[in-house]
Amino acid sequence: MQSPPESIGETAEMLAAAGYFAPRPLATALFLALKMRKPLLLEGEAGVGKTALAQAAARALGRKLIRLQCYEGLDSAAALYDWDYPRQLLTMQSRANGGGGGSVYTREFLLSRPLLRALEEHENGAPVLLIDELDRADEPFEAFLLEFLSDFAVTVPELGVIRAPSPPPVFLTSNRTREIHDAVKRRCLYHWLDFPGRERETKIVRELAPQLGAELTAAAVEFVHKLRKLDLFKVPGIAETLDWAQALAHLQTKTLDETVLRQTLGALLKYQDDIQSQQDKLPELLKPTSAPLHPR
Repeated sequence: MQSPPESIGETAEMLAAAGYFAPRPLATALFLALKMRKPLLLEGEAGVGKTALAQAAARALGRKLIRLQCYEGLDSAAALYDWDYPRQLLTMQSRANGGGGGSVYTREFLLSRPLLRALEEHENGAPVLLIDELDRADEPFEAFLLEFLSDFAVTVPELGVIRAPSPPPVFLTSNRTREIHDAVKRRCLYHWLDFPGRERETKIVRELAPQLGAELTAAAVEFVHKLRKLDLFKVPGIAETLDWAQALAHLQTKTLDETVLRQTLGALLKYQDDIQSQQDKLPELLKPTSAPLHPR
C-alpha cells in the first residue's frame, strides 16, 4: 500500500506510473480529495477517462477497487447489504430442533454489497470505491447515499450504525444524462472532465500503444479530433482511440488511407448511422490541417 501523495506534482506522477496521464487541474482535484477525505464527483461525456481515473488511483495507491455500477432500479439490497435468508431459515430450523435460540440478525448473516464492503477493514487499507454512472440510478438512490457520503457510515436497522475505520477514497462518475442532486454535490469535490487536447492524447497513445510509431500516432489522433467535431450520435472516447491505435498496429499499418479507415472505423464509431454518414467524408478528414505534434 502506498501513502497518499503529498503534492499535486506527486499525484500526477503517481497516476502516470499507473498509466493515467492527468492534466494539472485533474491532479489537483484528486490531491485535494485524498487530503480532505472527500468524495470526488467526476462529470463529463462518456469516454473521457472518469472510470479509468478511479482504476488508476486504486493501482497507484495499492488498494483494492470496489465498483458499484449504477442502473435504473438499483436499491439498498444490491448496493449496501442483504440478509442471507436461506441461511437464516436453516439456522432457525436447526435451533428449533435443538432447542437453541438467539437472533439471526447479526453480522454473520449479513451479505455485504459494494457500499458496505468499502466500509469494512481491509488488509491493504481502505479500498477505493467507485460509484459509476450515478446518473443512471433513480433519484431516491441519491438520497440513500447521503449518509454514506457525509459520514462514511451506513445504518442497518437491526444492527445500528456501521462506520468505516478509515474513510475510503470515493469516486462518483456521471455522464450527465440527468442532473445529480445538489445534496450529493455538496458532499463532494467536483471536477468536469473534457476530451483531452491533441498533445495530451498523443502522449497517451504513444505511452500505451508505442508500437504504432510517432508519425502514425500523430496522424491517428488528428483524425480522431476531427471526428469529434462532427455531428455524431456518439463521439469516440479515449478508449476508442486506444482500441483503434492497437488495431492499426495489429494490421501493421504504415500510413492512414481510405482503405484502412473503412476497415477499422468500427473501432472508433459504434453506431452504424455514424459509420455510414462519414463514408463520403473520409478523403476530406484525411487531409492534414496542422503541423505534427512532438510531445514532450
